[in-house]
Amino acid sequence: MRIFQQIINNKVNNISVKELLSFSKQYKVHLTEDQARKLVGIIRERPIDIYNTADRQDLLKKVARVTNYETAQKVQELFDQIAR
Repeated sequence: MRIFQQIINNKVNNISVKELLSFSKQYKVHLTEDQARKLVGIIRERPIDIYNTADRQDLLKKVARVTNYETAQKVQELFDQIAR
């Protein structure tokens, strides 16, 4: 199972603005291009392990600052589904 976690973490940590916008539409999470650009910048600040609760919570706090609380909640739901 660890290999799948590494693949998913690699994808999250190397996501492009275009990919993030595509995923946001697919999962009905509203993001503007500017918000997506800021989020990708946050993600690239340091590697994030979405299977680590502390890493996820730290990222979600930053997401809420860049977007809003509701968007951060939706992103959390997506991460929770992925991290199962």
